[in-house]
Amino acid sequence: HNIRKFDVVPQECVSHIKDYMTSSQYKDDVARTVDEVILHFGSMCCSKSKCDGMDAWIFDIDDTLLSTIPYHKKNGFFGGEKLNSTKFEDWIQKKKAPAVPHMKKLYHDIRERGIKIFLISSRKEYLRSATVDNLIQAGYYGWSNLMLRGLEDQQKEVKQYKSEKRKWLMSLGYRVWGVMGDQWSSFAGCPLPRRTFKLPNSIYYVA
Repeated sequence: HNIRKFDVVPQECVSHIKDYMTSSQYKDDVARTVDEVILHFGSMCCSKSKCDGMDAWIFDIDDTLLSTIPYHKKNGFFGGEKLNSTKFEDWIQKKKAPAVPHMKKLYHDIRERGIKIFLISSRKEYLRSATVDNLIQAGYYGWSNLMLRGLEDQQKEVKQYKSEKRKWLMSLGYRVWGVMGDQWSSFAGCPLPRRTFKLPNSIYYVA
């Protein structure tokens, strides 16, 4: 029911979340979101022959481009338990996250339109090498900038951190045509992009 601000997955919800996140319905819902992005392109003025290099698109990474479902599936979707960040970051460093269904095609469709892609993730800076390797192995490349959380960002809420990065991009003159992520915190705060696209994720909530 689109609940927000939960700390842990209620135990009675675990089986439902597992069934959904590992189902064809989840993949269909991702595909529906991708379809909405394609429709959005119809309202955009940018084409390869007209771009001045300042049209931009922002993607989150976890459960937007790279799927963490294999990790959560292995760990029982953490019913009644908080995510162990240390173990999760150890898993990230193994570089085994697959691409989220349908997202690789969309990513390259956007890139081939001459739109610059910026990746803004709440992953920590020390995970940069593993993140880059995993993205490339999953079929993503050609982004303009990958922004991860440095020491100065560690105490900030994700919504503040990401809104500050959007503000920085727009201050450089970029027109952000859309932001795509699986968490509401990817879109919160100002400045607002022209459109936001929320991917389904029932596993966790990040503020």
